[in-house]
Amino acid sequence: MSKTSVSVSQNMSHIRSQDTSIERLLRKALWKKGYRYRKNYKVLPGSPDIVLTKYKIAIFCDSEFFHGKDWEILKMRLQKGSNPDFWIKKIERNQARDWENDKKLLYLGYTVFHFWGQDIKIHTEECLKAIEESIWDDKIANTDLPELTEGDDL
Repeated sequence: MSKTSVSVSQNMSHIRSQDTSIERLLRKALWKKGYRYRKNYKVLPGSPDIVLTKYKIAIFCDSEFFHGKDWEILKMRLQKGSNPDFWIKKIERNQARDWENDKKLLYLGYTVFHFWGQDIKIHTEECLKAIEESIWDDKIANTDLPELTEGDDL
């Protein structure tokens, strides 16, 4: 391996797939709000990073690079870099796999969230709000309201 290949290999070996800083940040915020969850729940397609089983919510904390945020721009950058065929194929496979897993989760009745790493770091509260809105929407949809009959006052 060349010196650059060695340094790239070393760098890549340090990239984690579980318990990343963005996952830990979002989990900590959810825990603080009182939400309990499962980590890397292998029972579900795609092993979501965080699952709120009680509310059937699956959350993925996606890194911008490996999941192709702003794909057209990133793809052009990769084409100019080293080993473009490998990286473009890898990221497109990741995107296709994400899409397939999302479809499977939706079929199972789960609400699926994908948050970009920078959004979690910078806008953690907005991520929590999106999750909580989903929880409240689900609660409202599943609440049995009494039927109104003629003459009932609102």
